[in-house]
Amino acid sequence: MDLGQLDLNPRIMAAMKKAKLKSVQEVLHFSGPDLQRLTGLSAPDVQLVLRAVSSHLRGSSVCTALDLHLQKERFPEQHQRLSLGCPVLDALLRGGLPLDGITELAGRSSAGKTQLALQLCLAVQFPRRLGGLEAGAVYICTEDAFPDKRLQQLMAQQLCLRTDALEDIVEKIRFGDHIFIEHVANVDMLLECVRTKVPVLLSRGLARLVVIDSVAAPFRCEFDGPASVHRARALQTLGAALRRLSRAFRSPVLCINQVTEAVGEQDIGPRSPRALDEHLAPALGIAWSNQLLVRLMADRCHPEEAPLGHPTRTLRVVFAPHLPPSSCYYTISAEGVRGAPGTQSCWS
Repeated sequence: MDLGQLDLNPRIMAAMKKAKLKSVQEVLHFSGPDLQRLTGLSAPDVQLVLRAVSSHLRGSSVCTALDLHLQKERFPEQHQRLSLGCPVLDALLRGGLPLDGITELAGRSSAGKTQLALQLCLAVQFPRRLGGLEAGAVYICTEDAFPDKRLQQLMAQQLCLRTDALEDIVEKIRFGDHIFIEHVANVDMLLECVRTKVPVLLSRGLARLVVIDSVAAPFRCEFDGPASVHRARALQTLGAALRRLSRAFRSPVLCINQVTEAVGEQDIGPRSPRALDEHLAPALGIAWSNQLLVRLMADRCHPEEAPLGHPTRTLRVVFAPHLPPSSCYYTISAEGVRGAPGTQSCWS
């Protein structure tokens, strides 16, 4: 755009023309002090020019972050989520997993972390209108063999779990052909897989979900106390690589993590369901926490600690930029993981 179209004092316009500045793009190439030296104008005059240029480029209205959030039709990609395959769990996470960033699912053994990861590997293959991404998943195992028998069971039960999908849609999806499994034994193999193998699958559109089960296992085996600095660097390297992949390919990353239990005087005696897993801390410390976008905690409590008639497993949102701290109960059956309706609650 030509500078002559701006509503500026003729004296200022003459100085701009003398400096051979013809368009607003050229003006924005310079800082305020540089424009002063180039045009000979005073600081207030230069600020007036910059305000006029920015006002013209911005338009007549100012769009706030809240406006962007509410205008889902204009920015659909920013609001897209990967469904967990259950309306209750999706409601807890406001649609499912974010596509850009690392989501951690931490919890004790038998809490159902791997069950939920397998369910996501199937959910990602559904059409977008059903919360999927119409692509497969990369499943990286670091400690146990891939649970193939359980996956086969979940595949056979998809019609029972996904009541929102028509039978012909489920039958057309060849679930087993689109889950790519890799077993790694140490940190170097894990980094190599994330840097070389996973990008190939994502770039070809064969996969849109990356699962690491679990992220803590190789680091706990290789690094001890004196090696904490090296472990932190390796965690930062892994986190950076996963974030780059997620951002570049709009692919959610789910990292299953182990937990450590801190036992102290405050833990003696019965705990309420809300405080049930507050004494648990995800493994790998602050170096890994800083790599995450979302942290979820899954836990299994004793029947007497759960409200009457409620399931004994809880899924809790520890932190997320778009979610309040909240939780719900869920069950695990042959069909998969289901949230218990009416058990969502927010807490502070």
